Amino acid sequence: MSGLTAWTGGRVVLPHAVVDGRAVLTEGGRIVAVVNGGEVPAGARVEELGGAFLLPGLIDIHTHGALGVSFLDGDDAAFAKILGEQVRRGVTGLLATTSTAPLGDIIAALETTRNWRDAPAASARPAPGDARTGGPYARVLGAHVEGPYFAAAQAGAQDPANLRNPDDGSVEQLLEHADVVRIVSYAPELPGAVELTRRLVSLGIVAAGGHSEASDEELQRCEAHGLSHMIHLWSGQSTTFRRDAYRVPGILEASLASETLTGEIIADGHHLPPTLLRLARRAFGPERLCVVSDATSGAGLPDGTPFAMGEMNYVVKGGVGMMPDGSAFAGSSTLLDGMLRVLTGKVGFPLHEAVRMASLTPATVIGLGDGKGSITVGKDADLAVFSPDLEPLTTVIAGEKVWSVV
Repeated sequence: MSGLTAWTGGRVVLPHAVVDGRAVLTEGGRIVAVVNGGEVPAGARVEELGGAFLLPGLIDIHTHGALGVSFLDGDDAAFAKILGEQVRRGVTGLLATTSTAPLGDIIAALETTRNWRDAPAASARPAPGDARTGGPYARVLGAHVEGPYFAAAQAGAQDPANLRNPDDGSVEQLLEHADVVRIVSYAPELPGAVELTRRLVSLGIVAAGGHSEASDEELQRCEAHGLSHMIHLWSGQSTTFRRDAYRVPGILEASLASETLTGEIIADGHHLPPTLLRLARRAFGPERLCVVSDATSGAGLPDGTPFAMGEMNYVVKGGVGMMPDGSAFAGSSTLLDGMLRVLTGKVGFPLHEAVRMASLTPATVIGLGDGKGSITVGKDADLAVFSPDLEPLTTVIAGEKVWSVV
């Protein structure tokens, strides 16, 4: 039993409920059992949780940066800083997310993403000159390429100077890194979008809609070829418009009406008011709805701090990333732990649903739900301990406590 650890004395957050009186047993980086608290095997190492919540490690499939740096910077120092901050928030895995920028910058970020995805475990001892083996760090599960194939009218804080169409020949350059890309988000109405959808699906990459002026018909053309996900609902999405006397649903209404698409919400308390968050939950349910931070370089910085991503400049204002002229949000400055507090404390979501939307659902969207995202026997022992007030206390990766407040 020397390798067996029992996480006991806490409230275990399962996909469908929060349960008391259970112990979670981990060994060899896996969850091996969930037992009654009085059934912990003799000889197991005991981690007493003292009434705290035991969650699956959080998974953020749409996050750009933190603490003044972004994944688009494309260097190890930026990755280390972001991943170190994320692991302190109970995040065990994420997609390094790019934004609209010169193609060479996106490709450089993908190359660095590949290096980090293939790096040793988050808790490995530092090797001289190699930031990847320091830590602790959240794991890089791949990349989310957000842009550059977006509609100018819905670009928001995306760099307008570097917007592209999917038929301009650049797709093949990006897809030379298909092994590391898990999501590509783009506007379904653009020239070449249908062919891009086919290519992504054939490579096992999630095809996602966003920053789009599409009608429901234009979205459905890409859905017919495998588009399956919508990024940040309401943000950068067309809504109902008129074609002569007739109302035409936009990409927002098509998303909310869908019975198959998965979607994202930015639950920072700024991007969407409680009414819209509740509407998203009603339309998608926790099985198809992801909470994402969409955090930019401003995450973790105080109000009034300027920050940049690629060639674009922004400022943290009112607790959110903002264009300097206040004309549009520039991503969130809140990470997933803060979003759990918003969803449960201000919006009224049940805790197990909010956690599912920040763990199992995103893991499932990117094809990792069989091994990650819930406290289930056989899955990776990626866990997070949160206080009763939902403040992160401990992060566990592959069964090893890699970060703790004490």
